[in-house]
Amino acid sequence: MEKVKVSIVGGSGYTGGELIRLLLFHPYVEVVEVTSESYTGKFVYKIHPNLRKSTTLKFISASELQPCDLLFLCLPHNSSQNQIDRFKNLAPRIIDLSADFRLKSESEYEKWYGHKHARPELLNEFIYGIPELHREEMKNAKYISSAGCNATASILGLYPLYKNGLVDEERTVIEVKAGSSEGGNKVNEGSHHPERAGVVRSYMPTQHRHTAEILQELSFGKKINVHFSATAIDIVRGLLATCHVFLKKDLQEKEIWKIYREAYGNEPFIRIVKESEGIYRYPEPKLLSGTNYCDIGFKKDEFSNRLVVISAIDNLMKGAAGQALQAFNLMYGFDEKTGLEFPGLHPI
Repeated sequence: MEKVKVSIVGGSGYTGGELIRLLLFHPYVEVVEVTSESYTGKFVYKIHPNLRKSTTLKFISASELQPCDLLFLCLPHNSSQNQIDRFKNLAPRIIDLSADFRLKSESEYEKWYGHKHARPELLNEFIYGIPELHREEMKNAKYISSAGCNATASILGLYPLYKNGLVDEERTVIEVKAGSSEGGNKVNEGSHHPERAGVVRSYMPTQHRHTAEILQELSFGKKINVHFSATAIDIVRGLLATCHVFLKKDLQEKEIWKIYREAYGNEPFIRIVKESEGIYRYPEPKLLSGTNYCDIGFKKDEFSNRLVVISAIDNLMKGAAGQALQAFNLMYGFDEKTGLEFPGLHPI
């Protein structure tokens, strides 16, 4: 079988590095080019040292890119939309890992990102990139926009409840605790080790941009309110979303189990985690490092109609590179799990 020739635009960041790692060992992929404007001419393994002896590729400038079968775009926000015509001329298929084409509404984009979209007419050409929600659309897609990491964990945690109309649409509260890699590899005051180590730092208590994705994917034609906050904690990889919803009727935990099993029982990368004993009774980001799983658990408040849904992912995998590869597999008709079956490590 002839391999799919792919190139990665913006391969020097953490997400780009993770994507290179996955693609180098995918049996049906040939990575032909990787770009970086900052590191042009340097070996990829100089920036991603875990890839020593795995590749001899060197970074090139994006201006040197040659045509290929598919482009992965790992560029900063607001870059893809301003270069999209050039990228479409280089490859018939594109998976964009930035936020540029996640939202379907031009007005919602402007509201949450604070500026007009450069190419609003293209917003509906991109399939929103959570395979568990849009698998069939992805199979015939030319363009996919990978979902945000915080949005992915939150949406997957709550999707079965919203789809079945089981929760009060006005009172969802989500608190995400995220590792430092979510902030990327650019140095800033907040990433300086004495300032970052040991923190539990609220950095976006309101108006986080990923809220827009959650509203888009969970609305099901209704007006909903989601109250989202994000906190930085002292881990490198992973995030934990703790979602508080209020049930419209008094469901028992066995009934909730059934709802989640019906939604996700056949999903290869979703695990329902709810044990009666032990320290890993609920999802734990530490166990997901390097994996493409989303672990979901829940606990009903015995004294109210509140249900706490807990979901965890590796932000660089199911929240970025792994989910993009899962989408790639669907686009080309490969087994969805190809290149993504690593189960994680314990202890770590």
